[in-house]
Amino acid sequence: MKDHPLLQIALTFASLSLVSIGGANVVVPEIHRQVVDQFAWMNDTTFANLFAIAQAAPGPNVLLVSLVGWHVAGTAGLAVATIAILLPSGLLAFAVSRLIARWSDTRWIAIAKAGLVPVAVGLILASGVVMARAADHDVLAVAITAATAMFVILSDRNPLWALATATAVGVAAFRLGLSV
Repeated sequence: MKDHPLLQIALTFASLSLVSIGGANVVVPEIHRQVVDQFAWMNDTTFANLFAIAQAAPGPNVLLVSLVGWHVAGTAGLAVATIAILLPSGLLAFAVSRLIARWSDTRWIAIAKAGLVPVAVGLILASGVVMARAADHDVLAVAITAATAMFVILSDRNPLWALATATAVGVAAFRLGLSV
């Protein structure tokens, strides 16, 4: 029974839901490890494509999980994955919010809040590294990713400028027959 795809989807995303402090993007490296390396539900390219679709589409970042579920088991997989990633973390957030409301003036609550910030930032950075490794398969793609990251880090300009420039470079490279 444990080998049933819907059960595996539910168990995988329910457990990830409980550690998704900061949103679904912080568990992208673990989602990648599970769906590409552990269960072999897809390859790096498919994962990167689903991630790109999830980021381009309007809506929450959790859309990646729904797309993975859909890819693995169709509409039922989409529903199971979405419920599995949302329900446990939603219930945990509700319970924690009740605790915080009750004991908000205690020192340990302040310490816990301060300690979770670097954890969330680190997990988000790890997500970026995993996605770059999954999507960048040649020198030009790595250069575009590095240049975009440096622009975002060092510039106060809107990141859409980096996205537009990277898109233009990618289209030009494709038309010239270069890899990307």
